Amino acid sequence: MSNSTPQPALEIIGRHSLNGEVKISGAKNSALAIMAGTLLCGDDCRLSNMPCLADINTMGQVLASLGVKIKKTGSTWEFNPRDLKAVKAPYDLVSQLRASFFVIGPILTRLGVAQVPLPGGCAIGSRPVELHVRGLQAMGANVIIEHGVVNASVKGSSGRLKGANIFLDYPSVGATETIIMAATLAEGETVIKNAAKEPEIVDLANFCNSMGAKITGAGTDTIIIQGVSRLHSTDYEIIPDRIEAGTFLVAGAITHSEILVTSINYDHLIPAIAKLEEIGCRVLREDETTLRTIPGALKASDVETLPHPGFPTDMQAQFMALLTISEGNSLVTETVFENRLRHVAELKRLGANIKVKGNSALVCGVPMLSGAPVMATDLRASAALVIAGLAADGKTIVQGLQHLDRGYENLEQKLQGLGAKIQRLPHYQP
Repeated sequence: MSNSTPQPALEIIGRHSLNGEVKISGAKNSALAIMAGTLLCGDDCRLSNMPCLADINTMGQVLASLGVKIKKTGSTWEFNPRDLKAVKAPYDLVSQLRASFFVIGPILTRLGVAQVPLPGGCAIGSRPVELHVRGLQAMGANVIIEHGVVNASVKGSSGRLKGANIFLDYPSVGATETIIMAATLAEGETVIKNAAKEPEIVDLANFCNSMGAKITGAGTDTIIIQGVSRLHSTDYEIIPDRIEAGTFLVAGAITHSEILVTSINYDHLIPAIAKLEEIGCRVLREDETTLRTIPGALKASDVETLPHPGFPTDMQAQFMALLTISEGNSLVTETVFENRLRHVAELKRLGANIKVKGNSALVCGVPMLSGAPVMATDLRASAALVIAGLAADGKTIVQGLQHLDRGYENLEQKLQGLGAKIQRLPHYQP
């Protein structure tokens, strides 16, 4: 695992119990879509509870390259998209961040033409954009993909997309978000059937409605958008990050610790909480925005990822880490992304007993993990390795932090605040 140049790494000394409270940041996946949504408005938008993350900064650079003026004050960002003129998003930025493809809907519906490179930025599966493209075509867009760029334009003299009935073959979060944004300024009514139901979809719809859009049904499988001619400025707060919250709940469970997780939305965490309780960790609701973990004996449980309101794919790796030291045999099945079991090899380096067949992993609980150097393969895998390191005997070194920093704000500082023995080594040389 040697690198020619030193890279940052996390050093974790495991088997220390945690206590105290941790505050959850704004939701990365909500913030990314809503940042793209600011392009719909001709006026200033202010977003609060923005997480400080590499992905959020990259999305900011994408918007700036399109002519948006951005001002940051702590976790509040102000966007001035009045000078949105550029219709082409830059390849070097879009290739780093899959979510930057979301700008295609707002640019197209506002300017009548958009050129966005095919996205990159993800190791967990292909996640094609054809559902996005088909949705835009149904609304009257002319779409040609050539030389790795999606070129979209609106036919007809009005320059506006037309409302349409759209059925999604799969409840894709990204495609649902693209169509919602494109439909806000389209002529007439758009109906999305088999829409994604994730909390981030509801957040995007609430944000658009706060600017004067007319969207109903978000959070159900049928979303109806009545197009309006323009949107106005807004001041909007991003929802808490349910995946970060779930990650800290699992950290409490795996270290047999009682911790408080604050600034959460309980309803968004129901699938994760139900599974934690099945495994043997009680989760008490202290008040509307606070949960307490109560440790218990951990036992095996089967996990199958599904679109919301099923068990979230973004929590699969963290729960697998927990199941490695839960008594008995657990079956973890990944149905959402095809390459999302790459953390198995790294968990095995820590002493986990896991066998993979196809998109399933049989996890046989062991009494204890032991520290070792490991390499993160994607964002949620990196969190799973940190969690496993907290429970492992001795020292674990987690490399590949560029993944972790995409989706967790100040993870090591938050864990240090709970008493974890964790530190960032800026120049680790294996």
